[in-house]
Amino acid sequence: MKYVDDFRNGELARKIAARIHAAAVPGRRYRLMEFCGGHTHAIARYGLTALLPPGIELIHGPGCPVCVLPVARIDSAIELALEHRVTLCTYGDLLRVPASRRMSLYKARAAGADVRLVYSSADALALARAMPQQQVVFVGIGFETTTPPTAVALLAAQAERLDNFSVFSNHVLTPAAMRHLLADGDANLDGFIGPSHVSTIIGTAPYRAIAHDYRKPVVVTGFEPLDVLQAVLMLVTQINEGRADTENQFTRAVTEVGNLKAQAIVAQTFELRDEFEWRGLGLVPGSALAIRAPFARWDAEKRFQLSANPVADVKACQCGQILRGRCKPTDCKVFGTACTPATPLGACMVSSEGACAAHYQYARFNDVDASVATGSTH
Repeated sequence: MKYVDDFRNGELARKIAARIHAAAVPGRRYRLMEFCGGHTHAIARYGLTALLPPGIELIHGPGCPVCVLPVARIDSAIELALEHRVTLCTYGDLLRVPASRRMSLYKARAAGADVRLVYSSADALALARAMPQQQVVFVGIGFETTTPPTAVALLAAQAERLDNFSVFSNHVLTPAAMRHLLADGDANLDGFIGPSHVSTIIGTAPYRAIAHDYRKPVVVTGFEPLDVLQAVLMLVTQINEGRADTENQFTRAVTEVGNLKAQAIVAQTFELRDEFEWRGLGLVPGSALAIRAPFARWDAEKRFQLSANPVADVKACQCGQILRGRCKPTDCKVFGTACTPATPLGACMVSSEGACAAHYQYARFNDVDASVATGSTH
């Protein structure tokens, strides 16, 4: 683990932080959005905000794939399990996300539905092979990182003519969401800490047009604390110089073009949707993937005639506003009281990549320390 430890060196972190303090212009605000739940957790876990000058604000974005999935899509997954009686395979984070009528996939399983936690699309394929008389549906969720394995599953199902297997596609696209946030403008962002795992697939090239069109720098960044601090320094430098470039801090894993083989199999099996609903962002044009016509036999939406009508989140939950960068977890009145990891009201508290879960697990202790130091009760 020495290689990882090199990127968690406290002395180097303080040196980079000192350079950030020296670079930050006094009185100037730098609002930087991290577009990845892994970055959100790294920032909270290592207390990186405490190393930054007060003018630099790290804003949580819609980088949690479970969090951005709207209630209506979870309702459709529950419909598959309860009404169509399929064996529904999904990643663990999705099980406890609240849906409408106080339901969740976890509660559907308790009511007798066959809902199974899997670690990959390959697990779902194996179940379909083992149970040829039972319809098995894999809930494909996530950004560009998790789409290629779903594509591989579709290709395998076609090759094997595995007619009892299908995919409920909820795969979404990062650049489209970034454009949507910038076009909306209400988050008032100055730059992006670009996602790392996503960028291993798509490369850095897709961000260049965004940086150019909106004059906002993007720095693709690794997950470790030194990665994030270096990215902040790179962004501050760009902003001070009036530049809006796409830079790659995560050169040990990310290239300009990304993984061309992964891109090819995704293009073979998926096509762009005209629009897709995101929690907090609403309908985002060209932001998600549908299964192509040659694979329609393995498309759960077509096979089971699913339709999703928009459903509002719980009024007390501010998850949607957090995903837009409009507020922080602690701005939500139910954070840490009615809404905890044990009793979540929203997806941001459920998912392992959610901003509320990160703040509850790590950063809330910093809040307590700060309130004691200042004598504040808030």
